[in-house]
Amino acid sequence: MTEVTKETIIGDILDECPQAAPLFLEIGMHCLGCPASRGESIEQACMVHGTDADELVEKINTLIGE
Repeated sequence: MTEVTKETIIGDILDECPQAAPLFLEIGMHCLGCPASRGESIEQACMVHGTDADELVEKINTLIGE
């Protein structure tokens, strides 16, 4: 997977990098199997859950780079 941005769709991330799921669970996003949540961008999910999208993007990109 290439670098993730705030506009990257959560389902695309989880399809390519399932080990990123705990990062979403940490922000309170416990409905990862829900079709609606998988279709959201990182930015949309972070707005709903009141977290910093840039911080989550950085964590995911670090994980992908490992």
